[in-house]
Amino acid sequence: MQTIILGGGCFWCTESVFLSVKGVQSVVSGYMGGDAVSANYEAVCGGDTGHVEVIKVEFDESIVPLEVVLDVFFATHDPTTMDRQGNDVGSQYRSVVFYTDEAQKPTVDRTINKLRDMGLNVVTEVHPAVEFYKAEETHQDFFNRNPGQAYCNFAIPPKLAKLRKEFSQYMVS
Repeated sequence: MQTIILGGGCFWCTESVFLSVKGVQSVVSGYMGGDAVSANYEAVCGGDTGHVEVIKVEFDESIVPLEVVLDVFFATHDPTTMDRQGNDVGSQYRSVVFYTDEAQKPTVDRTINKLRDMGLNVVTEVHPAVEFYKAEETHQDFFNRNPGQAYCNFAIPPKLAKLRKEFSQYMVS
């Protein structure tokens, strides 16, 4: 099993994508990367802590390799916008990968370089993982528990459609 922490905008969106990927054992929404000694939704959304909304993804690399996890991540958010994903604006929505094992870093760097070689101006930050603060229970498995939520219905279906189109062999049936 491997764990990687990904920030690609609102954690409700990234969580929904990775809950649909075969080999992903768990997805936990949370916060990472700030200077404050704690983090909660209100403070992070206010931009006061320096933290990013992230998901902690635990996956079985024999089913879904790290390369594919990263390809899914970069395909389902915009890694070219600084501190923004769609209507979500602020450093808490920046694109970032927190690796949990030094052996993951070369794969992360290679994936980003591949995107840059394709002409994308990738602004995704890459850092070793630091303290992870689990988000409040109301934010865990949010889309599945709140299917009528307007923001989710606007932002998540296009990401899931892209996942189905480009990574169907890795989708949970």
